[in-house]
Amino acid sequence: MDALESWHEFHVAMLGAAAALAGLVIVAASVNIGDIVKAPSLTARVASGISGLVLAIVVSAVGLIPEISATAYGVTVLVVGVASSVFPAAAARRVFENSDPANRARPLKAAVGFVAPIAYVVGATLLLLGLPYGLVLFAAGSILAIVAALLISWVVLVEVLR
Repeated sequence: MDALESWHEFHVAMLGAAAALAGLVIVAASVNIGDIVKAPSLTARVASGISGLVLAIVVSAVGLIPEISATAYGVTVLVVGVASSVFPAAAARRVFENSDPANRARPLKAAVGFVAPIAYVVGATLLLLGLPYGLVLFAAGSILAIVAALLISWVVLVEVLR
């Protein structure tokens, strides 16, 4: 697919950045893992952030496969985008189960993990409909995955230290 070839450098950069950040998030979480596992919502939210980064890694890696068709790429991204939504769904459930009055901003905490998978699923749908604008949404999904993972990780680490 010619349109995908123009995204090669972006995918290489995003693959490296998302993989490095995933490793850093795991290391940062492991430092406080004893406290994180005591709160089910924190564990689920860290998993949600990491799953978004893994999604970005998979989408970028698949985008680098030589000669991949738009259909194969779109189907792959659609499947992994939907599958990865399991983690933010679990995190959202845990966030709303926590009825502590100090647990503020529940809707935002619940929603942040869904932004990247939604961008990827919509992008995959557009690509499968023959619209190359889906590739732009894949790029947006990758950027959103990084932002969401950073936000989730920071909030979790701050909450652990409270």
